[in-house]
Amino acid sequence: MSTGFYTHAACKRHEMGEWHPESPARLLAIEDQLIASRIDPFLVHRDAPPASLDDVARVHTPAAIERIRQHLPAPGAPHYSLDGDTLLNPYSWDAALHAAGAAVAATDAVLAGELANAFCSVRPPGHHAMPDEAMGFCLFNNVAIAARHALDVHGLERIAIVDFDVHHGNGTEAAFIDEPRVLMVGFFQHPFYPYSGTTAIGAHAVNVPVPAYSGGDVVRQLVSERWLPALHAHRPQMLFVSAGFDAHREDDLGQLGLVEADYAWLTQQIMAIADQYAEGRIVSCLEGGYNLSALGRSVVAHLKVLARLD
Repeated sequence: MSTGFYTHAACKRHEMGEWHPESPARLLAIEDQLIASRIDPFLVHRDAPPASLDDVARVHTPAAIERIRQHLPAPGAPHYSLDGDTLLNPYSWDAALHAAGAAVAATDAVLAGELANAFCSVRPPGHHAMPDEAMGFCLFNNVAIAARHALDVHGLERIAIVDFDVHHGNGTEAAFIDEPRVLMVGFFQHPFYPYSGTTAIGAHAVNVPVPAYSGGDVVRQLVSERWLPALHAHRPQMLFVSAGFDAHREDDLGQLGLVEADYAWLTQQIMAIADQYAEGRIVSCLEGGYNLSALGRSVVAHLKVLARLD
């Protein structure tokens, strides 16, 4: 079986201003690097369908959904600001539905055995989107929506969410804070936006705060000592990845020191857990990563491992 690559043109139409680092150019940079690295032909390319409102409502409240839908500006009008750095343009609703829909469709395809695993090259990202509000560049929580779909529609009993973005995935944590079927493991720079993740919330969340300027050696040790024992104990039937690449040393939005080899190593650890307990089933979704060159190179490193090309 092959690795799926889900995206949709709608995800490039959402933009929040020329000044904003979370831009359509991010997806173009990934596509360019797939071609330059010559791995593009080895991926199964699929257009992402839109998520249904039922899919989204498994995670988000009606008020949070309607706030986005009801505040889309008309073409040519100024952006609508949900918060200081999360804005809407006329195409944001469509982009958010296709971003979430990619994760749901990838989940269905992987569980059906059509694909070994999948990567969703989509935006807006999702892991800061709380059940009751959008925030932090994120509108709907793509990974949380897909994970809830795996639990409630497919009936899985144990899943894991791995988050290696430079920022804590506060929205994902909030979505599953009382859900013992979901283990969430993550590292993140601290103190740093969104200034959460350091309060103990139980055995089903392994949060690993990392000081600024830490390199890949520090992260690898913490993953080995903290993540992996918890993942082995949980024995997940499927893994979801919030794949943020803004912990790269070239990314100006964070101050960690990872490089492509570290993302390849992280993916190898995730793959080993999936192979042992989950029949290899992984759905990975793009989160952060704002230096375009580093983003493209890091996604290629991630995909080479997922597709077993290294």
